[in-house]
Amino acid sequence: MTGRESAETVDAQHHQTPMGRLAEVLRRDTVGGFLLLGAALLALVWANSPWSDGYEILGDTQVGADVFGLHLDLSLSAWAADGLLAIFFFVVGLELKREFVAGDLRDPRRAALPVAAAVGGMMVPAALFIAVTYRQGADAMQGWAIPAATDIAFAIAILAVVATHLPVALRTFLLTLAVVDDLLAITIIAVFYSDSIDLTFLGLAVIPLVLFAILVQRRITSWWLLVPLAGLTWTFVHESGVHATVAGVLLGFTVPVLRAGTTGDRDDGPGLAERFEHTIRPLSSGVAVPVFAFFAAGVAFGGVGGLVSALQEPVAMGIVAGLVIGKVVGIFGTTWLVASVTPASLDSSLKWVDVIGAAMLAGIGFTVSLLIGELAFAGDPDRQEYVKVGVLFGSVVSATLATVLLRSRNRHYRRQYEHEVRDRSVLPVE
Repeated sequence: MTGRESAETVDAQHHQTPMGRLAEVLRRDTVGGFLLLGAALLALVWANSPWSDGYEILGDTQVGADVFGLHLDLSLSAWAADGLLAIFFFVVGLELKREFVAGDLRDPRRAALPVAAAVGGMMVPAALFIAVTYRQGADAMQGWAIPAATDIAFAIAILAVVATHLPVALRTFLLTLAVVDDLLAITIIAVFYSDSIDLTFLGLAVIPLVLFAILVQRRITSWWLLVPLAGLTWTFVHESGVHATVAGVLLGFTVPVLRAGTTGDRDDGPGLAERFEHTIRPLSSGVAVPVFAFFAAGVAFGGVGGLVSALQEPVAMGIVAGLVIGKVVGIFGTTWLVASVTPASLDSSLKWVDVIGAAMLAGIGFTVSLLIGELAFAGDPDRQEYVKVGVLFGSVVSATLATVLLRSRNRHYRRQYEHEVRDRSVLPVE
C-alpha cells in the first residue's frame, strides 16, 4: 500500500467515526457561516436582555497567569480575539500560500482583476470612512481600516446558499479577492494596529517559528512537536506588541503547498498545506470564529431608539457607508477600470452585474472588521460600541442586498441552463 493510499484509507476510516462526521459537517461553507451568525445573534440577545450583566462578566473573566515574565493573564474576550483568531488566521495563511504557489494568484494575468478589486475594495471604504469622520478628529479617523475588511467565511457561506447555478468563476473571483483582502488586512493590523514593538520578544519568536518551518518542510507532522512550537511562536509575538494573530499567518506561510512527490522523489499525497487546512478548518469555523463573534458582537442597543442614535454617530455612519457603498464602488470601479485599460478581462462566463453581487458580498466585514475595531479604539469603549453597531448593520445590509441580487442572477442562469438542456434534448439524433 502506498503512502497516499494509506492516508486516504485512514481518512476514510476517520470519517466513519462520530467526530469524523462532525468535522466533515464543519468544513462546509454554509455551516461555518450559520454558526458565526448564530453566535453573533446569541450575543446580541444576551447583551440586550435583563441578564446583560452576565454577558459582560463572562467576557471580562480573567483566565491564565503571568509566568516567567509573560503576560498571559487575559480576559476570555481577549483570549478569543488574540488566541482563537490565531487559529483562523493560520488557516488564512495556508489559503494565501496555496493561492500564491498553486492557485489563481500564481498567474499574474488571472490574478490581475481580483487583486485590483481587493485593493480598490479597501481604499474606497477607507476614504469614505475618513470623509465621514474627518470633523471628529484623528482619534475617530484611526478606525479607517474597519470597513476595508471582508469576512471570507460569511461571504462564501452566503454565496454557497444561493449559488446553485451561478458560474463557478464568480466564487473563484470572490475567493481570490477575499484572500488578497485578508493579506492586506493582516498587513494593516501588523503595521498600523500593533503596540510599541519589543524587538527582543520578536527575535525570540523567530526561533520556534524557524524550528516549526524546518519540521514541516521535512514533512514531520507530530503534533507533540508542532503544537508547542506554534504556541511559543504565538506567545512571543503576543509579548512583542505585534498582534498575536499575525503569528498564525506566519506559521501558515511556512507549510509546504506542493506534494513531496512533485520533484519525483516520492508521493506523500496532498501537500501539507492542504492536509493541515483539512484538519484544522473544523476547529476554525466551528469553534474559533463563532466564539470570537460571540464575545465581539454583543452590543446593547437600548431599544430601537438606541440603535438609531448609535447609527447616527460618525464612526458607525462611516463604517456603514464604507461597507455598503465603498465596497461596491471600489471593487466594481477598479475591476472595470483595469479591464478597460489592460489586457486583463473578466471571465467569459461572468457579466458585470455578477461582479456587483460579489462586491456586495465583500461588504460583509464582520470578523476582521470587529477585530480591527477593537484594536483601533482599544481605549474608547463608547466608540467600540459604535463600531459593533456599524459593522453589524453594514454587514447585514450588504448581505441582504447581495442575496437579493445574486438570487435574481441565479434564477437567470438556471433558466439559461434549462433552455440549453431542452434545446439539446430536441436535437435530431444522427
